[in-house]
Amino acid sequence: MQFMGFEVDIYAGSSLLRLYVNNGCIHDARHLFDKMPHKDCVLWNVMLHGYVKRGESNNAVGFMEMRSSEVKVDAVTFSCILSVCASEAMISFGGQLHGLVVACGLESHFPVANTLVAMYSKCQCLSDARRLFDMMPRTDLVRWNGMISGYIQNGFMSNASHLFQEMISVGVKPDSITLASFLPSVAEPANLKHAKEIHGYIVRHCIPFDVFMNSALIDVYSKCGNVEMARKIFNQSTRNDVVMCTAMVSGLVLNGMNTDALDIFRWLVREKMRPNSLTMASVLPACAGLAALKLGKELHGNIIKHGLDKSFHVGSALTGMYAKSGRLDLAHQVFQRLSERDAICWNSMLTSYSQNGKPEEAIDLFRQMGMEGAKYDCVSISAVLSACANLPALHYGKEIHGFMIKSEFSSDIFAESALIDMYAKCGNLVLARRGLT
Repeated sequence: MQFMGFEVDIYAGSSLLRLYVNNGCIHDARHLFDKMPHKDCVLWNVMLHGYVKRGESNNAVGFMEMRSSEVKVDAVTFSCILSVCASEAMISFGGQLHGLVVACGLESHFPVANTLVAMYSKCQCLSDARRLFDMMPRTDLVRWNGMISGYIQNGFMSNASHLFQEMISVGVKPDSITLASFLPSVAEPANLKHAKEIHGYIVRHCIPFDVFMNSALIDVYSKCGNVEMARKIFNQSTRNDVVMCTAMVSGLVLNGMNTDALDIFRWLVREKMRPNSLTMASVLPACAGLAALKLGKELHGNIIKHGLDKSFHVGSALTGMYAKSGRLDLAHQVFQRLSERDAICWNSMLTSYSQNGKPEEAIDLFRQMGMEGAKYDCVSISAVLSACANLPALHYGKEIHGFMIKSEFSSDIFAESALIDMYAKCGNLVLARRGLT
């Protein structure tokens, strides 16, 4: 535009800025934005949306703080920046923004209120999310979906179920997003009948079977042990994408059908679908289950090639695959390179050391886990107690017993069983018997 002799006015500049943002040219968009002589709220929001769309959370937050005081913030601005707070779990900044939302009189604006509910839910502040939810009109389906999804994501399945029933009773009709979000709440063998009832409701009310709905149904039937129904949904789908294939691979692995899982994985590769980090994390356990170390190494190479090795889900799966294949050296290498480790990753290494004749390494890793601030669970406790039993190390086992009592792990049946085994193998039958009473 400047080359042709035109000044960058606010209307032409806004259109060009949207063009850059929509095509992912964020640097060009910023360069143009900085040259604009007058910047209204719309221009700021387009730029902010561009950063959020690209996942550049730091830039988005920094950009928000750069806003000049004379430009009035609107609902679009708040929705954009609150979505960043939700994805990055920035509860402190999100709380400050909530105060600003109230000061601007936008707390009843539907998109802003919905984003606030989502932000509090994803930051695990469910009481705040529910308080906000209860203050608003109960007619907005998006808000119901956000609250139900928040309960599910945080493991409050009973609360999600009650809220879903309340939603039906007040006459709000669930859509595909509601049901795809709610289905994980019944994903266990005892709830197969309930899962079928929800499936029947979807069919009777002609709710569209999109990719996410089909993936949720595949997941729930697999976790309920009905692999045949999961396969039927997968095979009848008119459109199979990487999300559905990942759900099917994961479901087959969960039910011990590792060969079938690898067949689905090979099929999706032949269909030119690109596996994502969750796909790779789902298929790697199949290699471990079949002792297919060569294939596991090939997949590891593919993971590195496509830059998926940064995901801690993939890192955990690789660690587990190498450990279960007897290659603790490679498992340790992968583990040490991970910048972020979840409980599954720690537990995989702990269990592998404990079960493969390396109890000292297991105990050292348990200590490291505590020093790095990782949370112990019943699997961590059971693995390190097993290591104490194999060493044997009665003194350290007693210390862990004391920790169990303080942390209320003593009521867990697996940890208690490992504790009794530790005392018995360390020659202290008195304490072993006491653990049985």
